[in-house]
Amino acid sequence: MPTPSVPASRLSWPRRGLDAVLFSSVWLSAAAAAQTAYSLHLWPPLHAAGYRLVLLVFAATLLVYNLDAALPFKHRQPAGTSGRKAWQQRHRRGLALLAAGAALVSGGLFLADGWWRYLPQLLPLAALALLYSWPLLRWRGQRRALREVPLLKVFLIAGVWSLVTVGLPALLLRHPVAAVAGLLALRFCLVLALAIVFDIRDLSRDRAAGTPTFPVVLGLRGAKAVALAFLGAAMGLGVAWGLPTLGLLLTGLLAAVVIVLADERRDDYFFALLADGVLLVPPVLYFLS
Repeated sequence: MPTPSVPASRLSWPRRGLDAVLFSSVWLSAAAAAQTAYSLHLWPPLHAAGYRLVLLVFAATLLVYNLDAALPFKHRQPAGTSGRKAWQQRHRRGLALLAAGAALVSGGLFLADGWWRYLPQLLPLAALALLYSWPLLRWRGQRRALREVPLLKVFLIAGVWSLVTVGLPALLLRHPVAAVAGLLALRFCLVLALAIVFDIRDLSRDRAAGTPTFPVVLGLRGAKAVALAFLGAAMGLGVAWGLPTLGLLLTGLLAAVVIVLADERRDDYFFALLADGVLLVPPVLYFLS
């Protein structure tokens, strides 16, 4: 069963710190930055602009996810047994300030390194990231976010993540799309498999809201089968790309365990710490080796 939310005054300092890192998306932003650094290191030499891109991705990810968490309508929804949602509702102002700080950092890096020259390529990516949660599009007489389009949510997440963590490094280093297509596809399949895990977490909420996701449409077993299929495709692409075998095996094993064990009754730490943590495994193993 999900872990009931505990009053902040009763939490230990380590637990408060863990909650802050996980539920403010710092952990997830670190995963995006690590994946970006991993991509850059596959195409040496790495120069100062590459390190600044890693920081840019960290700040931009922090901005997007905390803007999403600070959306007004989300704070009118009951937290229920979700400790994550309860934490975000208690810290809405802090999340907004964190998003503002991330916007200043990412904006400064964007201008300093001349990313504005790539504005035509970056605008669609930024639009997808923001329209994912913000209900700005009118559809069937109501304003809706892109995440409400049937079965589109996980493909959007995987697309944005792969374009940011592989596409931006390729753009910085002036690599043609054809040269990085395999890595783009690998990252897309891995993130999509893990995104389905988060749809499993939100199964009851999405079903009640009438949002068709893989778990809602196919059931728990069907959604897990789809996730494992995409994970298998990611592992196959990794072998074809020639990525380190140990990193692939450990990533695939941990991701498979997370997918198989995924259930909406599991607590917030399973999803925020383990499922997101899978994305840190390949870069951490690569840099340690």
